[in-house]
Parts: sequence; structure tokens; C-alpha cells
Amino acid sequence: MPETVLKRTSRLLGASSLVFWAWASLVSQILIVVTGGVVRLSGSGLGCPTWPKCTDASLVTVPAQGYHGVIEFANRMLTFALAVIAVATLIVVFRKGVDRAMRVRSLAVVLFLGIPAQAVLGGFTVLFKLNPWFVGAHFILSAVMIVIATVLVWRSVSPDALVVPARAYALAPWVWVIGMIAVVIGVLVTGAGPHSGDAQSVRNGLDLETLEHFHSYPAYALLALVLIQFFVLRRADKVESGTAGRSLPTVIVSWLLVVLFAQVVVGVAQARLGVPVGLVEIHMLLASCLISLVTFHFLSARVK
Repeated sequence: MPETVLKRTSRLLGASSLVFWAWASLVSQILIVVTGGVVRLSGSGLGCPTWPKCTDASLVTVPAQGYHGVIEFANRMLTFALAVIAVATLIVVFRKGVDRAMRVRSLAVVLFLGIPAQAVLGGFTVLFKLNPWFVGAHFILSAVMIVIATVLVWRSVSPDALVVPARAYALAPWVWVIGMIAVVIGVLVTGAGPHSGDAQSVRNGLDLETLEHFHSYPAYALLALVLIQFFVLRRADKVESGTAGRSLPTVIVSWLLVVLFAQVVVGVAQARLGVPVGLVEIHMLLASCLISLVTFHFLSARVK
């Protein structure tokens, strides 16, 4: 039995599992944003009112804290799942014989170091009673981790060299930059919105309606740019192959369009319906996917 376990572990942490752990890193970084959203939107942000303990006297949640304590503590425990994935990724990329190891080692190390950084910043967020600037910084750090995990996936998969039209190549950096601007302004919108995570926490003092308009401008600009990219790449695919087949950059842009359209619909619905928690959670999930997809798009356009 121990020998069987060792063999399975060896396969799981072998060179061929690099792509699996890279994808696991990306998915887990997106999921931690989603679960963090559940904590805030359920009003459980101070379910554990201190850090690193859950209460002054207990490391774990206690019955007096109710379901808010359970939700907050469960989210803290997910950090250990991210740590396990990060450690497994490190083991894989540092094993001898792993192809492309030098290209992914630094990324794996940064992802590993990002786990305690997220935990500490989350701790400061609790200690400062969910100050919206700390909450926003926590999301921005998660966004950076999603970008790094996306690059790790790309380098692990190492797709064949691709050639994209000059216009698509030139617009790709702008898609990434404008996408990130939309995300940052979205963080400010969140800090001005009604869902603070707890009745004790304050808002950032900015005007919500004005910020929503400023948030929409880069979002619509991004949608326009991605539409241009889609038609340019589709035309190039037909010229190149003479068929309706889609290259990898076109597939990525297609998914990016789907997410963007969904994000616009959800965003408009949020503003019109008074920011209901369900739509906010969907918006956070889509934003996380958007961060990854604009990064994939940038990488695919730069492969030559």
C-alpha cells in the first residue's frame, strides 16, 4: 500500500504534471477571489474579528460568532489549499528533467511567496475593520497573482509559434492596459458601494454613481478593441487556411468577448437593480476571468 501511494505521488509530482499544477494554480487564485466575495457580500468580513486568531482566545471560530464566523474562518482555511498547490508546483518545476523549468521556476516561486503575502494583507484588512483601501489592495494583489498564474500556464503549455496580423499585434498591449484600468476603477466602485462586509466598516467616501460612469468608459473601450481584434483575427484565419478554422489567438479572443459581453450585462443590471449581492458575486468571478483572458490574449499576440 505505501509503495502504491508513493508511485501515485511520484506521477502526480512528475515532470508531465507541470501543466496540471499550473492550471490548478490559476483556478485556485480565481476561486479565492470568489470565496472572498462570499465573505464580504454575506456580511462576514469581521466574522473573525482579529488575526491571525479568529478571536482573542481561539484560533478557530466559536459558536457565539454564528455563521459569519464559519464563513470567514472557512475562507482563511482555503489559504492552506493554495499553499499546498503552490508547494506542489514548486516541487514539480524544481525536479530534474522538467522541460522549460528555467522559464517557470521564478513564476512558481513568486506564486508561493504570494500566499503568505495575501494572508498578511488579509490580516491587516481585518485589523483595520475592512478599510476599503485595504480591501481594494487585497483584490489587486489577487489580480497580480492571477496574471502570474496565467503566465505560468502559458509557459507550461508552451504553444507553437503563432503569427498574428500587425494590427492585432499592435492592439494587444492596449487591450491588456485598458482591461486593467477597468479592473482598478472597479475596485474603487466596490469601495464606494453598499457591500462593505460588516456594519462597522466605512466606505471610501467617493461618489458611487460618478465612479460607475468612469468604470463603464474603459469597459466599453475594451469591448470595442476586442471586437476589432476578433474580426481582424477571423479574417486572418480565413486567408491563412482558406477555411473557417480558428487559431489559438482567435479562440482566446472569442472567450474574451463572451466574458466581456456578460460583464457588461451584469454591470448594467447591477447599477439598475441597486447592486444585488448575487450579481456582484458574478461580476467578481467574471472580472477574475477577464484578468486571466486579457493576459492570455496579450501572450498569444506576442508569440512569434
